[in-house]
Amino acid sequence: MMSYLDFERPIAELESRVAELKATAEGGEVNLDTEIRRLEVKSKKMLRDTYGKLTPWQKAQVARHPSRPHFKDYVAGLAEDFMPLAGDRAFADDAAIIGGLARIDGRRVMLIGHEKGDDTASRLKHNFGMAKPEGYRKAIRLMQLADDFGLPVVSLVDTPGAFPGVQAEERGQAEAIARSTEQCLGLKVPMVATIVGEGGSGGAVAIAAANRVLMYEHAVYSVISPEGCASILWRTADKAADAAEAMRITAKHLKELGVVDRIVKEPLGGAHRDRGKAIASLKRAIVEELDTLGALSSQELLHQRREKFLSIA
Repeated sequence: MMSYLDFERPIAELESRVAELKATAEGGEVNLDTEIRRLEVKSKKMLRDTYGKLTPWQKAQVARHPSRPHFKDYVAGLAEDFMPLAGDRAFADDAAIIGGLARIDGRRVMLIGHEKGDDTASRLKHNFGMAKPEGYRKAIRLMQLADDFGLPVVSLVDTPGAFPGVQAEERGQAEAIARSTEQCLGLKVPMVATIVGEGGSGGAVAIAAANRVLMYEHAVYSVISPEGCASILWRTADKAADAAEAMRITAKHLKELGVVDRIVKEPLGGAHRDRGKAIASLKRAIVEELDTLGALSSQELLHQRREKFLSIA
């Protein structure tokens, strides 16, 4: 069953009416095809108009949609095969960051990304995509392995931020994030990162300091959540919409600022409405970027990555 966001209520009502008419028409004597087609056209136009003028706060809601594709969906749609590699070889295996060897369109890569989970049990298992230090240290280990074997690194970012709990701080959360970011910047192999949902703070940057940073059309990327920013500036999370506007968290804004390099289009109504189409679009973009970066030497990759991040105002 489709889960609708608050601003999609008029669309929900129309689509519900279409579903009711289709159910009535099955085996009935009254021909409702004309009315169904009229409502479907109206519904699609309303969907197009709504998604053509989303506010930054509405885009944040779309980026967090529970039916949006997650890492396991991208693995199934992007990779011909995937061999997960677990553990940081120091403390434990963190389920919020998953990574391993994969092939994308025949190209061998190291695929790393956040997994939020898609039901209560899996969300708890993956800690809602909020990684602990061992998650970033696992990412570091896998990136070092990729460097040793000359494999490009592909990362998929979808996290509200790194886990802020006491245990994470005790185990060196800030240091682990800094080291992971440093590892990204020091790779001698190509790295392509994509913000596929939420890109929250250092927890996102830690696996996104890449040669090319892609971003889904309705994803968001920011130093703090809109609610967190509003709580600091206005002392209330009720101002989250104002904070989202002020922070310029959308793909369009971030492309203009030079933070991201390419915007990947989503199906009408967001990636959650057609996961297959959304993932296929992302796969084409990643393959194109890997082919372009594959022509550069190790020194050129390091220089390009350095200049890219130094030039961000």
